[in-house]
Amino acid sequence: MAWRGLHVSRPSRLSLDHGRLRIEQGEENAPLFFPLEDLAWIILDAHRCHLSSRLISACMEADVLIVFPDQKHMPCGITLSFHQHHAQAQIARMQVSLSRPFRKRLWSQIVRAKIRAQGENLFRLGKGEEKALLAMVTRVRSGDPRNVEARAARYYWPRLFEDFRRHDESDLRNALLNYGYACVRAALSRALAASGFIPSLGIHHDGRFNAFNLADDLIEPYRPIVDWMARERLNIRGSGVSGEEMSLEDRQVMAAILEREVAFGREKMSLLHATERTVQSLRQAMEQGNPEMFEAPGGW
Repeated sequence: MAWRGLHVSRPSRLSLDHGRLRIEQGEENAPLFFPLEDLAWIILDAHRCHLSSRLISACMEADVLIVFPDQKHMPCGITLSFHQHHAQAQIARMQVSLSRPFRKRLWSQIVRAKIRAQGENLFRLGKGEEKALLAMVTRVRSGDPRNVEARAARYYWPRLFEDFRRHDESDLRNALLNYGYACVRAALSRALAASGFIPSLGIHHDGRFNAFNLADDLIEPYRPIVDWMARERLNIRGSGVSGEEMSLEDRQVMAAILEREVAFGREKMSLLHATERTVQSLRQAMEQGNPEMFEAPGGW
């Protein structure tokens, strides 16, 4: 089972060598080798990385996700294996035929899980402010017609971060959040494709030009985990937030969220494994016609 990821931050040449990833970083350094079967993702966080076509094909066959950042080092593209699952057609038909009432009920389950997770973060602050959020969970109805999700967000963000605006591009906190979200979104997309789902067909999200609508549905209960990790990173950093840019260490820390241990039911597992379990629970919920079978992490 894949259990580790690589964050490549120096100019490198990547190739396939007898079932292993071979990384060369200059003639003065000895090549590094990693078995493909151990790898779940590779982030190419360097502007000069060369990959062989054989390696890319092998990564697709082994379900190894490759993440490509932009000029500002933010993830902007991923590679995904496709049509690898033995029941691809069956799952696709089931996904396409989901009724609107089922999708609405499933979305309400996702929203409740997200708000509970936000409440977990406020509980960790020790001020008792999570009680109002947890009360909101009970008000979420099928499809969330009252948009309790948005009301919970308005309550949550000012209590997690002081003087914070979610879409302020100059705020380092937003950069950390966006980087972490992108990593988790990529992991969910990997799990969906590996399980035979069509990532572009969402439950609630239905952007016409969005190839990952379903991943954007499933990421909602995972966002608070990223939020807390960003807060932890800022506490360790011990510096201001306005006008600062993410450092290489910031990006490495946020990418490591996929290795963070989370609680899933009565088990402890990496967040990467949790994304796979969430996708499995989605399939079970669809097969049984029971949205309550959907599961997401419950602690971190």
